[in-house]
Amino acid sequence: MSASPPSKKSSSNPPTKKVLILEAARAMSKPRFTPAEIEQIRRQLIARLGARGNTGADYIVSVLKEGGLRVAWSTRSDTEGRYEKEFDDLLHFSTLDEAEMCLVRLDELLRKFAAEGEHAASERVREVALLGRRRAEMIARSSKVDAQKRAEKEEVAHWFAIWLETPGAFFDWLELRKQSPEFQRQFPADADDEA
Repeated sequence: MSASPPSKKSSSNPPTKKVLILEAARAMSKPRFTPAEIEQIRRQLIARLGARGNTGADYIVSVLKEGGLRVAWSTRSDTEGRYEKEFDDLLHFSTLDEAEMCLVRLDELLRKFAAEGEHAASERVREVALLGRRRAEMIARSSKVDAQKRAEKEEVAHWFAIWLETPGAFFDWLELRKQSPEFQRQFPADADDEA
């Protein structure tokens, strides 16, 4: 009988941050959690709890580890302090032009780190690009965002996906993509900028 009241009480209380973090992580069904997934969990907390959900990545990592989930945080720690200037403010893409410049910068960094044999930094660039793709996908799915902006974010998410798969051919592909009738019809202002 003494077990009943706590369960009633806990069902009336809102779930804790820990519970929400673990629920979000399990819903993702990932074998490991990289900075991209951790950022996605962080944003889900904010969406669900508002300002109260604003939680540091370190706390999310500790909850995931405590929950027995695998966290691959090493590329960030391997590059922490050494290349932080390069990674600061990389993911700004409120327009298609900004998205292209973001990918140019990511590509430059990937090439630089690969040439220097900096594998952890190269992997971090890819994680940042993956995070960019996920952010764009999240905005593209949001009913709170107007249709044209959602279409742009869907396009940007596609760009990130192509770059992640084939960075060496991406910019040639992008030039062809921007000249396509479909792109010019869907994004006439950007097509005019190209002319």
